[in-house]
Amino acid sequence: MRIPPLYRRPGWQRFFSGMAVGGAISWCIFLYIYGVWQEENTELIRKQQEKIVDLNNEKKIWQEEYKEMNKRNMEQLTVQKIQIKITNSEKYKLDSLSVLETENSVRDDISMMLAKDLETVYKSKELYKKIIENKQVKMNEKRYKLKVQEMVIYTTVTVQLEIQFE
Repeated sequence: MRIPPLYRRPGWQRFFSGMAVGGAISWCIFLYIYGVWQEENTELIRKQQEKIVDLNNEKKIWQEEYKEMNKRNMEQLTVQKIQIKITNSEKYKLDSLSVLETENSVRDDISMMLAKDLETVYKSKELYKKIIENKQVKMNEKRYKLKVQEMVIYTTVTVQLEIQFE
């Protein structure tokens, strides 16, 4: 088998050399475009990875601060106000001034729980009940004793009392 003698014809030589040069140029263009595209994507991926790391670090910081703030807030929940209410004063036909003075007197007796955290107040609620119930009140020349009907402990301590003859 013999190779055709195309090397003697200049038209074919130009065609094959044009194909070789065109192939080489197109290969170089392809490599350039592909390289630029790869560089852009690599840079984009690197920026996104840095951003992900930064956001994860920021998220950890926020979560730690949030947990710390929750701890501080739980520790800082304290008794801010004390409300005393005598519920059955109408039964003994007591005037509102005497009832108000009695409520203020009880409030003064248990005012030590102001500005204390809720846990401490809750643990010592029996003590506060005893303080209130052991108090003797004199109104209209008669002696009364107080009984705790309900005690709600939160930032405002609400105590409902019943008044009884001693």
